[in-house]
Amino acid sequence: MGRVTERRKVLRIRDGEVSTRPDTLVAEEPLEIRLNGKPLAITMRTPGDDFALAAGFLVSEGVLATAAELQNIVYCAGATADGHNTYNVVDVKTAPDVALPDFTLERNVYTSSSCGLCGKASLDAVRTTARWPIADTPPLRITPGLLASLPDRLRAAQRVFDRTGGLHAAALFSEGGELLDTREDVGRHNAVDKLVGRALQNGDLPLSRTILMVSGRASFELAQKAVMAGIPVLAAVSAPSSLAVDLAAETGLTLVGFLRGSSMNVYAGEHRIALREAAAQD
Repeated sequence: MGRVTERRKVLRIRDGEVSTRPDTLVAEEPLEIRLNGKPLAITMRTPGDDFALAAGFLVSEGVLATAAELQNIVYCAGATADGHNTYNVVDVKTAPDVALPDFTLERNVYTSSSCGLCGKASLDAVRTTARWPIADTPPLRITPGLLASLPDRLRAAQRVFDRTGGLHAAALFSEGGELLDTREDVGRHNAVDKLVGRALQNGDLPLSRTILMVSGRASFELAQKAVMAGIPVLAAVSAPSSLAVDLAAETGLTLVGFLRGSSMNVYAGEHRIALREAAAQD
């Protein structure tokens, strides 16, 4: 099975001094996701938690929503012409009554960190396929102080990042600030899929009383994944995209960006931010 990190020799230059040394790099390999034996998508990922990644991807696609809808996931033996198992191909088998997406050439896509549809059609698709409308759930009340504590706690949980400096991370926190789970991956969307897929496998969806904290920016794709998993709050250390803000406004998602220290921007869903409670504590 693929390793999370690999070693490579590098030429190191520091203050005019030149040396060679081994360096630890994050591993990146393709993962082909098949659905009931048919190819569906390929994503570049850091090996590990591959079954959770595949399950989470299918949650974001609207295929899966409960553990009962997932029959099993296996690595495909004989993935190469010589019959070798690369552990880079997984097949997800769903329960017989699960509706499947159309297997068209357009649907057979290569997925990267910048993938995702754009425009009004995308917003409509997410709003109409989400199993757990966020706007219908009892709202969380979270203080700015709690949000401000999350980036450092996410960073402290990034074990592989400490060795490589080359991974994104995503973490789930409870409404009280308890760290529930964290995942790392070369793709920020994969890190979120691993979180959501693990929650599906454990029967924890919808994640309606949680906060999703991500390293980097908040893209439309990450907002989509939060909405599809029933997560009401998405916080990021960097900027959101305009389409992510549009999606948050349409679905009721609380979207926080530029979360650094005690500073943050709330782009949508400000009704969940407990400003009066925070002022009273001060």
